[in-house]
Amino acid sequence: MGNIDVYEIYDRMEKENIMLSFKGHLSEEMLHSILSVIEKKLEDFKAENKTKKRVYHVLVECLQNLFHHSKTDPDRQESIIVMVVKNATGYSVITGNYVSSADVDNLRNRIREINTMSNDDLKELYRKVLNNDTFSDKGGGGLGIIDIARKSAEKLDYGIVPVDEFNSFFSLNVKIANQ
Repeated sequence: MGNIDVYEIYDRMEKENIMLSFKGHLSEEMLHSILSVIEKKLEDFKAENKTKKRVYHVLVECLQNLFHHSKTDPDRQESIIVMVVKNATGYSVITGNYVSSADVDNLRNRIREINTMSNDDLKELYRKVLNNDTFSDKGGGGLGIIDIARKSAEKLDYGIVPVDEFNSFFSLNVKIANQ
């Protein structure tokens, strides 16, 4: 392994206002730790209460999605990444995780569908899924991604990179505007 320029990493994180960055295995304990850290950081950054709640809520949903839907591979210690970034218009919650390549089309189609919807449409879809009582074996039957879209300032920004025949890397950037 070559030399790592820690100052370069620090400087980039500072310039890009990266408030939190975590890469590794997401355990329940780590999930709670990340939430505690970001709660304190949002106070330090003097975020408005409404904005603070939205960022925290989106982060909770994103972490739950990572916790429940990340592909677990014992050979990959770098199973997830999560960052919270402050920018001129608000905040971004950025996540990345490995997913099964077999699930990519469904995931892409779901996000594309959600991105075409208005806030009213999202609210109606959320109620419909909630009242449908059809939940997946991993939880909420798609409520998390709908709720994330409802709290976001913009359409969900995502990327999917094929890694090998069986795995892809999914990234999500959720933007939350200052309120």
